[in-house]
This record gives sequence, C-alpha cells and structure tokens, in this order.
Amino acid sequence: MRDYLLTLCVTAAVTYLLTGPVRKFAIATGAMPEIRARDVHREPTPRLGGIAMFFGLCAGLLVADHLQNLNSVFELSNEPRALLSGAALIWLIGVLDDKFELDALIKLGAQMISAGVMVMQGLTILWLPIPGIGTVALTQWQGTLLTVALVVLTINAVNFVDGLDGLAAGMVCIAAAAFFLYAYRIWYGYTIEAAAPATLFAAILMGMCLGFLPHNMHPARIFMGDSGSMLIGLILAASAISITGQVDPDALKIFEGSTKAATHAALPVFIPLLLPLTIIAIPMADLVLAIVRRTWKGQSPFAADRGHLHHRLLEIGHSHSRAVLIMYFWSALIAFGTLAYSVHSTSMWIVLAVVFLSAVGLVLLLLPRFTPRAPRWAEAVVPPRYRRRKALVLPEEAEVPAEEREPVPAGVNGSTAIGNRARFSDRSKAGARG
Repeated sequence: MRDYLLTLCVTAAVTYLLTGPVRKFAIATGAMPEIRARDVHREPTPRLGGIAMFFGLCAGLLVADHLQNLNSVFELSNEPRALLSGAALIWLIGVLDDKFELDALIKLGAQMISAGVMVMQGLTILWLPIPGIGTVALTQWQGTLLTVALVVLTINAVNFVDGLDGLAAGMVCIAAAAFFLYAYRIWYGYTIEAAAPATLFAAILMGMCLGFLPHNMHPARIFMGDSGSMLIGLILAASAISITGQVDPDALKIFEGSTKAATHAALPVFIPLLLPLTIIAIPMADLVLAIVRRTWKGQSPFAADRGHLHHRLLEIGHSHSRAVLIMYFWSALIAFGTLAYSVHSTSMWIVLAVVFLSAVGLVLLLLPRFTPRAPRWAEAVVPPRYRRRKALVLPEEAEVPAEEREPVPAGVNGSTAIGNRARFSDRSKAGARG
C-alpha cells in the first residue's frame, strides 16, 4: 500500500507543478477558444491541461517501475506499456483538438485506434464471468470488439460530463478511488497478481486528478480539454479491462460447494467484474441521454448542446459549485455503494444506507424549488439566501409606471443564469451609481 501511495503522491505532485507552466504555454500559443453558446464560463480560459496530466502519468509509471514491490507489474505484464502507448496516441489527438478543433469523426477514429493499440499489446478482455455458468472464453475478434467498445464508451462518457469546473476530474477521481479499493482487495485479499496492473492504473489516475483539481475548481484557471478528458477516460477503461478480462474468476475459488451457494458467493464479486462502468454511471447515463436527445431532434449524436445533466442542475437553480458537489455525491454513492455491496452483500444495513443517502440526494436536487424563507424577525441571523428579497428601485425608474417598465428577460436565475449575465449594459454607469 505504501508503494501505491508513493506513486499516487508523485503523480499528483508532478501534475500540480506542471499545470501552471502549461497554462502559460496555452495562453502563449493561443489555445484559448472563444466562448461558445453551450459554455457556462464567461471568460476565455486556456485549455491543454491534459499536457500536465500526461506527464503526471509518465512520472507515475516511471516511479512505479523503480519500486521493488511494483516492479513485478512491469516484468510480468505488458499492460503498463500498452496503456502508455494508447494514452500517448489519444493524448496527441486531444492536444491537436484543443488547438485546432478537430472533427468529431476524426476523434472517434483516434479513440478506436488507441484501443486497438492496447489490444495488440495484450490489454484486452480474454473472458467474461457469468453467474451460474462460469467463465466464458472469448474469441480474439470478440475480445477485440468488446475492448474497443468499452474504451470508446468510457472516453466519451467522461468527455460528455466535462462541462463544469472540476466536474470531470472530481468524478473520475471518485470512480478511481472506488476501483482502486476493489482492485487492491482482489490483488491483496485473494493474492492474485493479475489484478496488480489495474490497482496501479487506478492509483495513478487518482494522482492525475488530484494534482489537476486545485487549478480546475471553480473558478477554473485552466481546463483539461479533450487532451485531458479523453486521457483519463482511456485510463479508467484500461483499469476496468485489466481486471475484468485478465483476472480468472476460478482463481477466486467462488465456485466451490452447491450451485446455489456458489452463485450467492459469486454475486458480490461478479457485480464489479461484469459492470465496472457502474462507477461512472452518471457520465454514462448522460452519454446515453445525449445521444437519444440529439437523435430524436434529427441532429448528429456528436452535435453539442446544453442539455447535459450539469446544465439541467444550473437551470433548476443550483450554483456552479453546488451543482458540481451534487454530481460528486451521486458518483460517490453509486461507486462506493457498489463497492460496499461487493464486500458485504448479506448486510441489510448497506442497502438501507444507500436508500437513505439516495433520499438525501433527491432532496438536494430539488432544494432550489423549495427554498424556505425565514420570518422577518429571524432575517438577521440566517444566511442572505433565506431572507426575503426587497425590490431595488433606481432613481431614474422611480417615477416610471410599472406597466411602462421594460420586462426582465426570462431564464435569468441569479448567479446561475444561463443567458446573458451582465448586470449593467455600461460599466461606467455602474461605477457612477456606486
């Protein structure tokens, strides 16, 4: 565990220290695209944060290769080299896209090629465990197609959710933390060396996200861009592929005894193995909904819009930071709820806790709809958002009849407005009034 923590810390430190120079490089090279209609931020922000994240990945792999307890991962398996090859390719395409805005089909082709590069070097799904049946071996073509599909889906799920400051990095970090605990349990608890690469990938992924988050939290000073979102999506997919298709379920000794007992014992192990993408269920749901929504409207599935889950949270009335925290909450609930059930599937307390926390999450989602207002006598001791708002009448508007005043544009919701957010048409007039 100490070696994994050391690798994580080195990865986070390198990513954090390089993000500042990368930001200056992005500004100097003009990697600051104009604000688009679907963007939430109001000022041009540099991209290319994926450059720092990629060098953090390289630093983590380099350190792990020189640690005594982790060196065996590189000696006994070719998966780290396969991951680095695929990551380098997808990262280069992402850097070009952050600078020149590549076509969506070109990026899709690059994602498939990156997955194919990893498959050619051995990082592929070899078999699938099915409860009640056992291990089902896959042919070469079946394993390749399933691996490529998993990589493409995960990359695009992470890319689609990258719409708010700190959202994608935080959600992937939560997913990687849950996956790390599960993979470490398989590796250490069952002494299965084949789970070591997935454990290492998850630790490095956590370090990359933790090192980048201080620069990316609201208000963000730099975006990871496609060079970062596609990179962390590929690493997360590689972790899932490694532990799903490489670890032999027969080595877990869960098929002993009667068929009913073996199936019951295998259930908590099969859930993370068969459904590794439950740890990014929120981004995956957002991806599916986006494809259905755009196809229903007759648009391309790759056409950008403002209908993502985080956009809807802003429309409900949540602030930028609260919307991100709510997405964090649901990601952690799904990821760690699945992890807890895989460890103690017979405990009813886990189910009750998940149900209770789900109810809490629903209350948080609908909180802006039911914002309470404090009575007059208590307004002095409650936060400003719970006080009754007083209408502000400017001097030049005091004598204008109410029916002749210009209406307030619809869709404006305080600090989380989606439309124009300028409070004054002329900054000089605003200063004069102050």
